[in-house]
This record gives sequence, C-alpha cells and structure tokens, in this order.
Amino acid sequence: MTRRYRSVFLSLLLIAACALLGGLVTPAQSAGGEDDLTTGLKSFTSIYRLVEENYADKVNPDKAIYKGAVPGMLRTLDPHSSFFDPRDFQLLREDQRGAYYGVGMQVGPNREGKTTVIAPFTGSPAYKAGIRPGDIILEVNDKRCDGLTTTEVADLLKGPKGTQVQIKVAREGAEKPLVFNITRGEIPRFSVQNAFFLKPGIAYIDIESFNENTSQELEKAIKGLGEQNIKGLILDLRENPGGLLNEGVAVAGRFLKPRQTVVSHRGRSSPEKPYVANNGTNKWDYPIVVMVNRYSASAAEIVAGALQDHDRAWVFGDQTFGKGLVQTVFPLAENTGLALTTAKYYTPSGRLIQRDYSSGSFYEYYFHKDSDAKNLNDAKMTDSGRAVYGGNGITPDEKYVPKYNRFQLDLARRRAFFEFVPKYFASHDTHLTKTWEPDLAMMNEFHAYLLKNNVQFTEAEFAENNDWMKTQLKREAFITAFSLDESLRFAVESDPMVQKAVEALPKAKALLDTAKKQIVQRDTRIGRD
Repeated sequence: MTRRYRSVFLSLLLIAACALLGGLVTPAQSAGGEDDLTTGLKSFTSIYRLVEENYADKVNPDKAIYKGAVPGMLRTLDPHSSFFDPRDFQLLREDQRGAYYGVGMQVGPNREGKTTVIAPFTGSPAYKAGIRPGDIILEVNDKRCDGLTTTEVADLLKGPKGTQVQIKVAREGAEKPLVFNITRGEIPRFSVQNAFFLKPGIAYIDIESFNENTSQELEKAIKGLGEQNIKGLILDLRENPGGLLNEGVAVAGRFLKPRQTVVSHRGRSSPEKPYVANNGTNKWDYPIVVMVNRYSASAAEIVAGALQDHDRAWVFGDQTFGKGLVQTVFPLAENTGLALTTAKYYTPSGRLIQRDYSSGSFYEYYFHKDSDAKNLNDAKMTDSGRAVYGGNGITPDEKYVPKYNRFQLDLARRRAFFEFVPKYFASHDTHLTKTWEPDLAMMNEFHAYLLKNNVQFTEAEFAENNDWMKTQLKREAFITAFSLDESLRFAVESDPMVQKAVEALPKAKALLDTAKKQIVQRDTRIGRD
C-alpha cells in the first residue's frame, strides 16, 4: 500500500466536512418575496414552540437549531453548503491559516477505542519529547481520557503558545505509564509535504491541501530544488481535498503563461468571474505529470483541470472527486460561520467540475461508483484540440488505479503494520540505519502476530506478499526510528504509482511539443484568414 493508506479515509472526511459538520444556504428570492419569508419564519417559530413546550425532555436550543434545524434545511440545497458551530469554525480557520498551537501529533482511536498517537510531526514539541507512534494517551493534565473521544482529547492537547501540558501514556513494553511535560508551541500544517529529486532531474512535489501558505511553500520548495535543475516534475495531488481558491489559482498559475485563464465561476447571483495566471512565466517548460485520484477535490481539481486544458501537464491516475461548488465563508455571531454555495467552477475550456448531486442520497454522492462516467453533453477542447469532458470531476489523460489483493487490503483495514511495529520496538532497538531492511526474524514475528490476531491467510499468500509487507513495515518503522518526514519520503520512493508517473513523463513532453506545434499552425491559419 502507498504512503497514503492512512489518509484515504481522512481525505474523504475532509471533502465531506462541510456536509457532515452542518450546512450552508444559497441566497434565493422566493416568488412571493418578503411575505413568503415572513410566513416561513412564523411557521418555524410555531413548530419550535410546540416542541419546546411539549417534548418529553428539556430541549437544548443550541442543539435543536444549530445541530438540527439549520443543517436539516441546508441539506436540501447541496452537499457542501455548511454551518459551523464555534469549535468547527475554529478548526476551519486553523486549516486555512495552516497553523495551530499545541504539541504537534496526529492521534486517532485504536481498535479498543482508546486515543492513540498515530505519529508526532517532525520537529514538534511531541517529537522532541520522545512520544512515539502507538503510545496510548491515558491522561492530559491529570484528566483521565477514558470515555473521551479522540476529538475531545485533541482539544485538551491544544492551548496557548508557551503553556505546559502533562501527558501520561501507556507504551508497549513499558511496565509503568510514561509521563511527558511538554511546552505547547505553534504547529505549522505544511501543505507542501515533500519536495525532492526522485532521481537526477526528476523532481517530486506533493501538495496535500491549499491553505493560506501553499503558493509560498511551493515557491520555496522549487527554489530549494533549483528550478534550473528540473527536467521533469511529478506534482502529486492525490487525496488533496482542496482549500482556498486563490491558492489553487496561484499554484496552477505558477506553471502557466502570463494571463492564461486558470478557472472561472458563475452562479445565479454571481456574474462570471475568470481567474488568470498573474504569476505565470514563459521561462520554464519542463514536462509535468499531475497525479490525481478519486479523493482529489475542489482546488486540486482546479489545478489539474487548468494544466490539462492548457496542455501544460499530463494528468495521471483516477477520475477526481468532482467538487466544483464555490463556498463563500461568512463569519456570524458567537464565533459561528456559514460556508455558502454561491457559484460553480468551470475549467479554462468551459467544462463544469461539479458532479451531479440532484438524484440519490448524499451518501451515494460521497461514495460514488460511477468514476468512469462521462457527460457527453459537456464536451470541450484543450488549447491544442484534445477532447475533454465536464460534469464529473477531471478525467485523467492516463488512467492508473493501484490494485491490491485481498490479503493486502485486509492488513490495511486492520492497520496491522501500525499495530505491530510498536510491539516490535518494545523488545528491539529503535536506532536503525537508513539502509535497514526487515529481516527474516522480524518477518517471522509479524507472521506470528497475524496468526495471534486471527488474520486469515495462506502460507502461499504470505510468501507472495513478502516484499510488499517488508516495504510497509519499513515505512512504519521509519516513523519511530527517524521521523514522519523520513517515512513519507521512503513511501514516495517505493510507491509503484509514483514510479509509473515518472515513466509517463515522455508523454507529458510529447504533449507539450505537439501542443506548441498545433497552436502555431492554428495561429498561422488564423493569420492567413
């Protein structure tokens, strides 16, 4: 499984966050105008009064309105309009700013429902203190975490910069709980997670989301690589749920020519507005392969669609999610907010990004199966005349979906590697070299662990998947032995889809060359006419 096997489900949740956290509304004038609005409000007030006076238990107004009435109304509009209560609105702003104050680690529930450290972020206070993946959080500032949700525990870990927090954890192999006294700090959420050369001249850059700092992070990454050294670029947008529109425009514009259109949007009450490449350049024209999958959404689709429409990149992977609704965020009273769908996104060629949601449930919308469907009524042309289709996300130029067998999927579903490695390090040295590989003894221990946990497999399956399992164990072990960053880099370098993307670079180069010739020929014909 790739480095992203943990984040696939998280990405879908991020894409779905607006719908799951609440709903937003699109402003619409009813046929009857103010009279209809007044009548509707009176009806709601009457119904709420009946509930408040006659319900069996005392009604919580905040819960009834913010968690019930408002989201219920907004779910009748679209899957992405959302209402944010104070906590959700704060989390939204943290995501947009790309930073928060805390100890800096990803946590999640284990199979027993206990809050467990997934990984400390490289260089964070938690990382420096020595917290490891697999540590179970027992107490935060003497408050027991039994019965608390992962979200509640995460809230306890956050706090003002410079304040102290005491964390008590249970660790595999330790006789007593370990206590860490950590000073909270600013935790940056870098959206550009990886930027390095896969091999001489072939650069890899991973953008995981689009926050307020993404275009700056990209520029810094390219500068660090030395753009003059780049002969081909793999731009990884897999599992990227999107984010801020202006940052998506800036990222796409970075690789386009000055004033080329990146995206436009229009809606019932919003006139068409194009966004162009203000930071475009004619200096660099190295081939680009953009990696996408079904969890690439929103701003990630804007970038992929713009580079595809202008024949600037070869899009490689799976059909993207198809989230092309524009949400404008309105801050409201009492630290709440409204993310209102006001328009729809269109690529430079004019194709609609948004997938149809008019039929079926929101569940069917988020877990759609029609990833290969094309809207033949929304056929457009790229700059060089290639046919592209809208209304269902971005269709890749070359489809590639990693295939996993039953045994591999079962181990990933059980989080077998994550669960096993802390047990392994309970009795083995964590000081590894970068050339370390799982040996026969470790594989035998993993085999015994799978049997003990009732994982069903044949010996032939275990043997056939030996190399794959070693890769996953090494990736997981690198988090504890080195850092999350080192683990991610190894995962990228060993990712079969990344290797296939590198092999597709000649197609991206041929696309660039062909597009240039066809555009010159077209302009010449127009000049004669």
